[in-house]
Amino acid sequence: MNTFNRRDFIKMAGTAAGGLVLSSGMLSAQRKGGDKVNVAVVGYGAEGEVLMNSLLKLPYLNFVAICDIWQPRCNYASALVMRTLKQKPARYTIQLGGKDPYAKLVKAGKIGEVKGENYKDLIKNHAHELDAVIIATPDFWHSPMTVDFLNAGVNVYCEKMMSDTLEGAKAMVRAARKSGKLLQIGHQRTSNPRYIYAREVLLRKNNICGNIMACNGQWNRAVSQDLTWPEKATIPTEKLKEYGFKDMNQFRNWRWHKGLGGGAISDLGAHQIDIFGWMLGAHPNRVMASGNRDYYKKPDGTPAHDWDDNVMCIFEFDKTFQGKKAQAFYQVLTTTSSGGGYFESFMGDQGTLKMSENPSITKLFRENNAPSWDDLVKAGVIGGGDASAATAKVADSRETKALVGYGFPTNVEGYEPDVAKKPIHMYHVENFFNAVMGKGKLNCDAEHAYAAEAAVFKAREAIEKGPLTFSDSDFVVEG
Repeated sequence: MNTFNRRDFIKMAGTAAGGLVLSSGMLSAQRKGGDKVNVAVVGYGAEGEVLMNSLLKLPYLNFVAICDIWQPRCNYASALVMRTLKQKPARYTIQLGGKDPYAKLVKAGKIGEVKGENYKDLIKNHAHELDAVIIATPDFWHSPMTVDFLNAGVNVYCEKMMSDTLEGAKAMVRAARKSGKLLQIGHQRTSNPRYIYAREVLLRKNNICGNIMACNGQWNRAVSQDLTWPEKATIPTEKLKEYGFKDMNQFRNWRWHKGLGGGAISDLGAHQIDIFGWMLGAHPNRVMASGNRDYYKKPDGTPAHDWDDNVMCIFEFDKTFQGKKAQAFYQVLTTTSSGGGYFESFMGDQGTLKMSENPSITKLFRENNAPSWDDLVKAGVIGGGDASAATAKVADSRETKALVGYGFPTNVEGYEPDVAKKPIHMYHVENFFNAVMGKGKLNCDAEHAYAAEAAVFKAREAIEKGPLTFSDSDFVVEG
């Protein structure tokens, strides 16, 4: 059987990352935490909680500090670390009413004390002992926080988007270059063993799709209303304004507000638009897009959000890794969950690869006129096929017969199918800390992430301005 072993995986992971060069920060395995890696977490909203699920499973981490200006979230994260690891990270948060509800626990030595209010206080007190920081705050805070931590000598894992502006993203790239420290951006699919296998083994080594001429991706979500908050947990308006928020509604729903986040096309689409270019080995050269704000409304009937509820866009690629032209259609909808979840499909003249972080959605489809895949099944390159699909009747003579669907291989080296044991973000987080410890290189450094996210910024712009073209300079940061 042609198995995909650990040596192959390590080699493929490096290739899939684009052969990123080791930075000075990665070459040194000397850590401030000794045998442990000293880490701080800044931002504990929805994404911060997702990342924490992975962080708590890494036995070599020592949590030095937790920072979230919203006291309930900071306290929850700190208590979780204490309960899970028996560690007492310092807390940095706004003390509502000037009080710490955990004061008695601090006195009893059961939780860390409040040592400041924000990330600047954290840097002042802990930068000298930190190996790394995880940043999962609203997008508009990513750039200033990342730049400040890098300049303080701390390696950074920052969630995508890099920033709510291109200039903010550029500042992050330049700070990483200047500081020589590591900067990983949270496009986690680039570290997922299944995605790496699909890119290197299925699409390139075995050319399983043939000539890829089109791609399709989506992330559709059911209707959801704006997030609310308990009245007793309200941050005073004047204090919120110090941190860039108009009120609590904006604080809780920042993703939908210009100047704070980028809407659904940034929040969800960035992950998958990145994968189009990564899989195809190319940057797009043109984009057209359409969106609307006609569903979510304020009581007066005006749009509730600054960014579009639904977005559909088409990217054109002049030259993929196969030397071919290709188009990629992408949609992100927040008014329906119809359409089969979230995925990215790569469609060729011999087959289609439908990828998703959800293994139940992942499938391969062989075109009826393509060579047999039996040898690939026998070699374990792909899973078995469901022949029953080929017997489905057609209603019109011009209709193509249904395609046989094949499964992904059951065992991909490095992949753990039980997400309770290994959450889907954990591979990317591990990749970051391995680089911090001098054991590897980043799969999504700032340079790669900037090039990927440039396409998202241009798509947002195309909604208002019409079709736009890219130049090579759009994907690199000068200086």
